Amino acid sequence: MAFWSGYTRYSPAHQAHQAHQGHRASEAALHVNASGPVPACLAVGPPRVRGVLRPPWAEREPHFLDRCTQCGDCLSACETGTLIKGGGGYPEVDFSRGECTFCTACVQACDAGAFSDPEQDAPWSYVATISQACLGMTGIYCRSCGESCEVGAIRFSFNQYRVPEPTVEVDACTGCGACVEGCPAQAVKVGP
Repeated sequence: MAFWSGYTRYSPAHQAHQAHQGHRASEAALHVNASGPVPACLAVGPPRVRGVLRPPWAEREPHFLDRCTQCGDCLSACETGTLIKGGGGYPEVDFSRGECTFCTACVQACDAGAFSDPEQDAPWSYVATISQACLGMTGIYCRSCGESCEVGAIRFSFNQYRVPEPTVEVDACTGCGACVEGCPAQAVKVGP
């Protein structure tokens, strides 16, 4: 049976070779215990997950995972409830639960130093992106994302022959995620 790691498929022979050599094949390296090989996702240590949106002002992923103690203080402090306990107990942002107001409560609640200084750094560099699954792009009238955007970063192009289609003004978008929750087609994303 082969072990899959992200986009790479490792054969049993490769797994045994890597375990024998003591090298890590990738971030999802193979670990060995008394009962045989164990995928890294079951091994002890912080998960190295890609594509996860951490709280605003979180340090870069490796630093954040090293410093975060999974105490949950930032989750409790989040006034909008958008922070959830994710993989390995680390906090993640879930915009299906609401938007981020950038209140800094999560940063203030953290005693582990897993966040950067809100007065010096931007919360993150992410902005909203809209996929081809958008109802407007398929010919169905919808403006829910634009109506939920307080800063007006989502604009609609009108044409007498088509329904309006949204575009995101990157310079105006704060990445708050208010547009994500209201999208009936789940076509809006903020994050990696």
